[in-house]
Amino acid sequence: MSGVNTVIVHYHELALKGRNRDSFEQQLVGNIRLALKGLGIKQIDNLRSRIRVVLPPQADTAAVTDRLKRVCGIANFSLAHAVPLDLSHPGLDQLSAAVVEELRATSCSTFRVTARRADKRFPFNSMDVERAVGAAVCVGTGKRVSLKDPDLTVYVELLTKEAYFSVEKIPGPGGMPVGVSGTVACLISGGIDSPVAAYRMIKRGCRAAFVHFSGRPLVSRASEDKVRELVQTLTAYLYGARLYVIPFGEIQREIVLNTPAPFRVVLYRRMMVRIAEELARREGCWGLVTGDSLGQVASQTPENLSVVEEAAELPILRPLIGMDKVEIVDEARRLGTYETSIEPDQDCCKLFTPAHPSTKTRFDELRKAERALDITALVKQGLDKAERSEFTFPI
Repeated sequence: MSGVNTVIVHYHELALKGRNRDSFEQQLVGNIRLALKGLGIKQIDNLRSRIRVVLPPQADTAAVTDRLKRVCGIANFSLAHAVPLDLSHPGLDQLSAAVVEELRATSCSTFRVTARRADKRFPFNSMDVERAVGAAVCVGTGKRVSLKDPDLTVYVELLTKEAYFSVEKIPGPGGMPVGVSGTVACLISGGIDSPVAAYRMIKRGCRAAFVHFSGRPLVSRASEDKVRELVQTLTAYLYGARLYVIPFGEIQREIVLNTPAPFRVVLYRRMMVRIAEELARREGCWGLVTGDSLGQVASQTPENLSVVEEAAELPILRPLIGMDKVEIVDEARRLGTYETSIEPDQDCCKLFTPAHPSTKTRFDELRKAERALDITALVKQGLDKAERSEFTFPI
């Protein structure tokens, strides 16, 4: 769209937050400001039920669009033209002329006009605006109105001093603004599931700290390189993130040497939970997030999920628990993590995996097995060797 000078941002869920609405809106405005950093945007206004972003003359609208698509809390937004309104001499001639000029440049045959009136003092209601602008477009362009199946929809918003019109609504992620729901620690592998699980919590307003368990020194850094790329992708929704990498290979070797083979996978997971929980407390997190999907692998049976969870004091959140693999893959593709996740690596969870892992592990069996391990020392070993990295967006 030529001559665009404004972005109008809409949200849905925030409008239902009652007395918390103002703080949620302020968080969303702040996040939009962070997302658009470096693009020359100076003015972002909270206009109640919508947010206005004023674009400078040379704004890169493609970059603005790309970044706003990843701002959680945005339901949709439009790249819009602003047209002055004067309540003392109300009329729609200037608005109609601007819409006619814009539609003359399009190849559509049919259109419809959808209007919203924020300021009820304006003497025309939404239907009046739709009829007047629609009639002007028909006369000025020869295009026809189609209310049911138009080639193009013109969106008009009437505020106090200006009207805004656009010909496209671009969907945002929806959900809640990042920062309104505290911080969670996300256990992230190089696979498909855990980045999607982290994203689903980010979309509910959580900041995220990431914890990755590497098979190093028994394997290469391939999984770590993948995870750094995945965290950078997710940081585009967070604006800042921290990643802890735990060399876990030696801890796994201790488990292999001292415990029965069928319990190894569950014992690995319990040890990961303990180490991640300590890091979570340092980061002020209120919960741990995993990519578990019920029944997908041996460690994700109901019984094994229960015995892994027993090792934690913080809540373990499993956003994917009821999703199947097809649904998770589809979301990973939309998120942009899928291609990275399917690159080959050496996952620590595959080290020393027994041929027949226990799928219905009992608490008494597990506690007996863990008596052979110095849990405190192994947790300390993991924490002492943790490597921390910082990520930012925009880079």
